[in-house]
Amino acid sequence: MNVVFVELDRCIACLSCEQACQFQQAERNRGWSPNIFVNVDIDRRRIYAGTCLQCETALCMEVCPVSALTRDPETAAVIVEEEICLGCGLCVAACPFGYMQIDESLGKATKCDLCGGNPRCVQMCMAKALHFGSINSLAELKRKQTDLRLGLRAVPYDEDDDQ
Repeated sequence: MNVVFVELDRCIACLSCEQACQFQQAERNRGWSPNIFVNVDIDRRRIYAGTCLQCETALCMEVCPVSALTRDPETAAVIVEEEICLGCGLCVAACPFGYMQIDESLGKATKCDLCGGNPRCVQMCMAKALHFGSINSLAELKRKQTDLRLGLRAVPYDEDDDQ
């Protein structure tokens, strides 16, 4: 299962991720969309990636009365089938992380779909604060970074580390 991982200490609050998400949503919806799934709080210097965790047991999928939430066979992302969605909001209530939303203009559920497996927010992040990959590979990346900070891996240069 692939997810978007945020390195908060790398974020420079440039808003490139927000803009990339906005353009992606506008392209998909054929016009401006208020739905962006990555938000940067400049005052607090925080980035919030509201990117669905693509739960293995997705409660949003289980509660949908019309099975409008499906799993993409290629990316394993939970996808909202807008043609089927009633906009009842049960999925919004069921999501324990708050990543499901109702698009006010469409009256349908919406969420991050990981841009078909190649998230634009990650592509456009100038500071390389956003990463996309399996939870295990991202945990390994974080472990390496923590080891370096703590001096547990005193190597001046690691060929495998492209960060």
